[in-house]
Amino acid sequence: MKTSVPAVAVWGRRAPSHSITAMLITDDQHTIVTGSQEGQICLWDLSSDLEVSSKEILFGHTASVTCLAKARE
Repeated sequence: MKTSVPAVAVWGRRAPSHSITAMLITDDQHTIVTGSQEGQICLWDLSSDLEVSSKEILFGHTASVTCLAKARE
């Protein structure tokens, strides 16, 4: 049985802004990837009943993420 672990992020009183500028859905359609104007990349779980929940937030870009592409496997 696969166990699910919720993502945990720690920040101040407010979550960071995430103005979506790019979006990608994985081939298995279980993960949505969003890029933001603030330079973050977020991974979201997409359940079979179309519920979306946060998975990970990646920081590090110094400019807007305006394009996302899947790398070859």
